[in-house]
This record gives sequence, C-alpha cells and structure tokens, in this order.
Amino acid sequence: MDGNGGGLGLPQASEREIINELLSEDTSRGQIEPKIATSIGEQMLHMDMTPLPRSIRVRIRDICSRIKANNVVLVGGGIGHLSAWLFDMWCGSPDGQSEAYGARPDNFRIIERGSRFGVIIDRLIRRYNAEKWASVISQPWSEVAGEATSSELANFTSPGTSIGTVLPQPLGLVIIDLPESERIKAASLAFDLISPGGVVLVQEPTVPTGDVGTQEEGQPLTPAQEKVRDFNSWISFVRNVSESHSIGFTDLTGGTLAVLIKKH
Repeated sequence: MDGNGGGLGLPQASEREIINELLSEDTSRGQIEPKIATSIGEQMLHMDMTPLPRSIRVRIRDICSRIKANNVVLVGGGIGHLSAWLFDMWCGSPDGQSEAYGARPDNFRIIERGSRFGVIIDRLIRRYNAEKWASVISQPWSEVAGEATSSELANFTSPGTSIGTVLPQPLGLVIIDLPESERIKAASLAFDLISPGGVVLVQEPTVPTGDVGTQEEGQPLTPAQEKVRDFNSWISFVRNVSESHSIGFTDLTGGTLAVLIKKH
C-alpha cells in the first residue's frame, strides 16, 4: 500500500496483520507530551476547549510515524494542539530536546475554519520552520472537500486542462479532530478524497446508553437523541466502507480510534 499519495509502507502481510501493526503502540516513544503541545493544552483549558484524550493523541502520533504519505491533511486544527504533536514527531522539538523521526510528508494542510485560530496555527508552523511544506487553510472542511471533488471531476472530464485545488493531490492521509457531531460527515468526505492505499484516522463516536425517549413531533432532537442519530450514522458509514475497503479499531483509555484504509 504505497504510492505517490502515500500508503502504509509496511512489508507484505495479511490485511489483519497490517492493520494490527499500524494501530499498535510505539513502546519506544512513551506518552510524554512535547513541551509546545503542553503549553497549547493549557491554553485550551483556559479557553474551555476540550483536547483529544492523551491516549488518542499518542496513538495518532504513533500511526502517523509509520505511514509514508506524501500529502497529509488534518481536519480541525483548533489552536494547534494535535499539530504540535505531529510537528514534534516530524521535525523534532525547536529547542533540540527531541529528534525527528517518522516519514515527514511533502505537504501538510491544516484545516481550521476560524481565521483567528488560523493565525495561531501559522505561528506554530513558523516555530517549527515548516513554512515550505505546511500551511493552514481557514475554510470549513465541507467547502475544501467540495472544491477538491469538483476539481477532480473537472480534470477527469477535461484531461487537456489542469484545475488546481487547495489540497495536495493525491491525498494519502487525513486525520479528523472535530467535535463528535461533525466527525462522521468529515470522515465520509475525507474517505471519498483519499487515493487508493490512503488512510483516514478518526475517533469513533461514543456509544449511546440509556433510554433517550421518542422525538416529539415538531420538536428538535434532544442531545441524547442526537447522540443516537450520530452513532447510527457512524455504524452505517462503517458498514458501507467495510464492504469494499479495510477498517480497524483500537480501544484506548479515552475512546476508540478507527483507521479506514482505501483499497486499490
């Protein structure tokens, strides 16, 4: 599963062995948070923002270090918390306390619809001297994905022309870091865009518990009912993907991380 857009870069093995290897913990790295990420995490708490659980962040880092993807996208940049983990892995810490490892992508796009947060992420990119290959896109993911899909369709129907997109192509890896209510749609758009051999990483929605009642006619769904709706949408999405592609899950302290792999 390797190619111009990326791929797993793992030796020949069974599908299950590949997924298990991809999702496994990197015991040599531990769970020590990079200094810059720690500072950003503290800022998030002051801003009443909820970071991904540490176990999820660590495992995303471990998985990304194994994937040889030329073009990578992070959907949901926030103020750069998860980005800092990835930059520290790909570049090493700016103070020289940790060395780079893993296959750094040629292009890294961070999607963050809030322009104010985009400015913060841009500072983070400069702090890691990553301006030549990393940038932030201050647009909603649905707009970015729609533009990329339209460009692909136009280029397919008119081979003699080349219409560009803000996303690097072919797309090898997409990481979703969004609120639970937005993850399923974002993951679906991402899976449609990734190239064969490409990977989508996303935290699974929490499983609804208890009786949520019946929606009253003309009334909006309650938060509990919305959670059931979102989880049902997730199950439907996973079922559709699994019919022709590969899916793996790893249960961690803070939740379940899913990996979706598009087959050739």
